[in-house]
Amino acid sequence: MPAVRPVQVAVPRSRMPLKVQNLRVNNVEIPNSKKIEISLQYIYGIGSTTAKAILRNTGVENKRCYELNEEDINKLREEVGKYTTEADLRRIVSQNIKRLKDIGCYRGRRHIMGLPVRGQRTKTNARTRKGKPKTVAGKKK
Repeated sequence: MPAVRPVQVAVPRSRMPLKVQNLRVNNVEIPNSKKIEISLQYIYGIGSTTAKAILRNTGVENKRCYELNEEDINKLREEVGKYTTEADLRRIVSQNIKRLKDIGCYRGRRHIMGLPVRGQRTKTNARTRKGKPKTVAGKKK
């Protein structure tokens, strides 16, 4: 009986990245294989609208990260640096919530109690904020 050899599948060159680089923007490693518009959204504080604005302001095409050259990467880093992101933004948000708690306003008290802050109903729903339902015994006859 002849030995069976494994079949090798050739990957077309057009689908393989030529150079692999770990792209870091604002101390966040963003994925190489995705388009820049999506990759920028891995940075806390940058959503789809901001990512599109960054690309428009820098004039960089929305191509995959491994296709970028050094000039484009530097433009992106410079533009992202103009926004409040990551640790700075997290600190600002937590300070704002702490301020609401300290002054004792309605929103601050809702944060303290772990209930919805923006007027949602709580008789039913709001399970994410309230946690698992606490079973209450039914009325005895």
